[in-house]
Amino acid sequence: MVKVATTRLDRRRVARVALDLLNETGLDGLTLRAIAKELDVKAPALYWHFKDKQALLDEMATEMVRGAAADLAGAPDADWETSVTTAMRALRRMLLRYRDGAKVYSGTYFTDTSYAAPVEAQLRRLTEAGFAPGAAARALVTATSYTIGYVIEEQATAPRPGAAGPESAASAAGAVGAGGAGGEGYDLVARAERLKDYPLAAAAGEEMFRGYEDGFEAGLAAVVAGVGVTLLGPGARPA
Repeated sequence: MVKVATTRLDRRRVARVALDLLNETGLDGLTLRAIAKELDVKAPALYWHFKDKQALLDEMATEMVRGAAADLAGAPDADWETSVTTAMRALRRMLLRYRDGAKVYSGTYFTDTSYAAPVEAQLRRLTEAGFAPGAAARALVTATSYTIGYVIEEQATAPRPGAAGPESAASAAGAVGAGGAGGEGYDLVARAERLKDYPLAAAAGEEMFRGYEDGFEAGLAAVVAGVGVTLLGPGARPA
């Protein structure tokens, strides 16, 4: 393990090192003590910047957004459907860069306003398309919640890169997952055997736990279409 050269310690530097370490340890193994060792400092030095692990996770999530803000703004010259879809794809890519990235990101409080410009751009595009402000907010949070939830499950069940077992679409794309069953992903043969008395549930495993890329796209298309039907003002919908 390469030690970080001794330089001035600040929150962003700690967050970057923590994100790098996350890919080795996963969220459960990420501790302030382990980060301090990587930084070649004593653990109490980190408490000057972070009162607890949650405060560190907040900074890590913010650092993730800082590096992806432009992509999260969506497609500026496209229609609202394309823009939201583009932004959610970017969000998924961002989360998949890190082992347990979606768990780190979920439920955190951003420590600066890096997220605000992408959110503003998306809401502006939605309101210009005919969504009321409240409906635009609901549309964006619905698509975002779907994406985060999907990636949490994806990272929990997809094989980790380098682990034994069948390769998933996410793994092939370089995604980092926690990988259940020792990092090998779901054993669908064993699952089908357990569910042999429930043939539809057994057969659903291939759709649920294989082809994560296609599964995400299909679900996202359904979310975006549903948003248009339920939240877009009637006068703004295509005839």
